[in-house]
Amino acid sequence: MTAPAAWQLAAEQSAGGSLFAAVVLILATMTTGVMAGVFGLFANTIMPGLGRTDDRTFVGAFQQIDRAIINPLFMAFFFGALVLTGLAGALHLGAAGRRALPWIAVAFVLYLAVVVITIAVNVPRNDAIKAAGDLERIGDLAQVRREFDEARWRAFNWVRVVLTTGSFALLCVSLLLQRG
Repeated sequence: MTAPAAWQLAAEQSAGGSLFAAVVLILATMTTGVMAGVFGLFANTIMPGLGRTDDRTFVGAFQQIDRAIINPLFMAFFFGALVLTGLAGALHLGAAGRRALPWIAVAFVLYLAVVVITIAVNVPRNDAIKAAGDLERIGDLAQVRREFDEARWRAFNWVRVVLTTGSFALLCVSLLLQRG
């Protein structure tokens, strides 16, 4: 089979005969999987590790981690997962994509909840700990840490882990259904 024939076969097997729809669904699945990994890494390693440190180390390290994570690549994955999943759903509205569409739609809703939780719960805490200022000028590091509310941040991060992993799993199922 020649390369153009293989591309044609792939296009015919994808939703609505669109290779573009298949590629968007793959990218949505990949970006969502990356985000599930990011949130899982925070839940399983970063926050438990920081939780075992003194107030000075916790505040300083968290400030630096939060500054480092806000970068173009992270933002592309974080928002890209939502946009690409929404676009994948839109591209599967036709009859050929109906088998995968419900799975993509639920994946979108789950990841949308992750974005809302992040903006409503985690980001304000991240911003507050950064707003405390330079580590050398903070008078009461224990107070800054208490106001951060580590337990709440961690609890909602676990919600993000579960929702993002669920979204990723549903997108994997939709890839299987799209093929058949």
